[in-house]
Amino acid sequence: MANILTLLIVGAVAGWLASVLMKTKGFTLGGFLVLGILGAVVGGVVFDLIGLGAYGLIARIISATVGAMIVIWAVKAIWKKS
Repeated sequence: MANILTLLIVGAVAGWLASVLMKTKGFTLGGFLVLGILGAVVGGVVFDLIGLGAYGLIARIISATVGAMIVIWAVKAIWKKS
């Protein structure tokens, strides 16, 4: 149960941070959660590929935020082309 709560907190914080850093508007709390959770997956893969592990709460938030920023960038790039 604590892991799910941690995932939700990290997801919400990372989604919010990424949207602020990328100057993206229009997300609700649910949107931040989805963005942050997707970002956690993407960030985890990226950080593993470059040899960095995300250990600890702050490192997980950073990794998820970077991943969420990548997700936002990818979505903007796809929408721009269509």
